[in-house]
Amino acid sequence: MKRKYMKLLIVALASSFCVVIIFSKLKVVEHNQKDLAKIPSVPASTPKKPTTVVISTVKKKSKSAMLYELPPLTISETFRKGFPKNGAFWNRKLHSLLRQFDSIDNQTHKDPRDKFHCQPESFELLQTNIQDIQSYPPLYGDFLRGMECRDPALLIDQPDKCASESGQDQMFLLFAVKSIPKHFERRQAVRETWGSEGLYENGLQVRTVFLLGRSSADDPNLDKLVSFEAQQFQDLLVWDFHDSFYNLTLKEHVFFKWMLDNCPRVSFVFKGDDDVFANTQAILNHLQSLEPEQATALYTGQIISDASPLRDPKIKYYVPQSFYEGPYPPYAGGGGFLFSGNLLPSLYHVSFYIPFFPIDDVYNGMCFKALGITATKHDGFKTFDIREQDRENPCVHKNLLLVHQRDPQQTMRLWRNMHSAMLTC
Repeated sequence: MKRKYMKLLIVALASSFCVVIIFSKLKVVEHNQKDLAKIPSVPASTPKKPTTVVISTVKKKSKSAMLYELPPLTISETFRKGFPKNGAFWNRKLHSLLRQFDSIDNQTHKDPRDKFHCQPESFELLQTNIQDIQSYPPLYGDFLRGMECRDPALLIDQPDKCASESGQDQMFLLFAVKSIPKHFERRQAVRETWGSEGLYENGLQVRTVFLLGRSSADDPNLDKLVSFEAQQFQDLLVWDFHDSFYNLTLKEHVFFKWMLDNCPRVSFVFKGDDDVFANTQAILNHLQSLEPEQATALYTGQIISDASPLRDPKIKYYVPQSFYEGPYPPYAGGGGFLFSGNLLPSLYHVSFYIPFFPIDDVYNGMCFKALGITATKHDGFKTFDIREQDRENPCVHKNLLLVHQRDPQQTMRLWRNMHSAMLTC
């Protein structure tokens, strides 16, 4: 009988032990599920590419609410009258947005993104509005479908780029250089020459950022190399959109937003390509020579006036007549130009009421004209290059602010010769 009770006792103890183990396992699973629930899910449509790390070597400073407050906006009558009301798709969208602007209280200080949402245009909608869309180049279709998508994720950030050691935003000049992932050599040439960061004469602070999107599906995946480069140099900004010619306007728009968040008090901005040669000291000298009224309303470079759309489909700058009709406003060549930092809030704001255009420098001209800012010609900007016999002459380049185009080797050689103690000009 005792043996029987002993067996029952052992069985009972073993059962209790099993129950304890099972209960503890359930607790662990429950705990893990709670932790997993905190991790945001990835949308099913997200491409299965290696994740790009968001780089920030310094603790991100908190954003003051004032950085998101935008000044009341006025869109100039000269701009409104410069674009005919006709059947072209872009023209119709512009005048629709202008009516929307006129009907709202534009005295608000809220971020205008609250009023606009990404709604990719369907092919059916586009075909209804553009009868000959089938004749458009394939990349145009991608551009058209994404015209309303203005807020791609920022994959690599440099939130403290414009902060000084004292923690104050007191930048004089920011070089913002348009680049693409595979242009490693061009970016390095810029870093070692005209884009070198630091204090220049009179204590002027200069910083540099490179603006990138993502490689196309047909290109090798360079995410890890780009992430490593960003970590090494802390000067890359990378957004989650396809980096193509037609998306350069989107790159402008998201750059304006990044500047508002991170460099709201920069004095001047240089926007240019990664294959230009810029004369940093000459640029600084010019900016310091400006009268106060010039410094606060600056938009300067090589100005293209009286330009019109090119209608040849074989040309890079082709614009179909059913998409846009009318002349272009005066605009600075996209190879490189300068503008006042205090215009950033208004540029960002007005860009919500001007439909994206497939040529970014033309779009910039539209934005400045809408604000009533006159494009000012400067003879030191040579975005269409100079005479062939002068292209290796450092003395010629000492008197210029910018030339376009130069490969990395030419840039290094020109910079070295321009700053040689043996040079006599």
